[in-house]
Amino acid sequence: MDIAEFKSCRKKLKKTQRQMAQLLGTSVKAVHSYEQGWRAIPSHVERQVFFLVTNMRENRKRRKPCWVIKKCPPEYKQRCPAWEFQSGSLCWFINGTICDGIVHKDWPEKMKICRSCDVLKPMLSFQSAV
Repeated sequence: MDIAEFKSCRKKLKKTQRQMAQLLGTSVKAVHSYEQGWRAIPSHVERQVFFLVTNMRENRKRRKPCWVIKKCPPEYKQRCPAWEFQSGSLCWFINGTICDGIVHKDWPEKMKICRSCDVLKPMLSFQSAV
């Protein structure tokens, strides 16, 4: 997550820096640092911000599960945590999911795929309009 994306998400959530710090369980100074580029935005913060944005009321329309959108074969579904926990709209949030046929080793690698995926992309599409 870069500076512009973080700021855009905060604006979409309609939160002050202080409120954002409270939501993220961090200091206001950390939020300032993220927005000024003095500190890299950690994976756990990116994950929390995306979780909040994708669960806003206007984003909660009836969503198809990822395995339907991606047309996953049964052998992928049976091994995938998103299927196991019936969390098809949170597949991007769950580590260990089988995206594009493989389990990605870490959050940054996984998010490279998720950011261009037809599951997460529509939930974050507001960013171009803010």
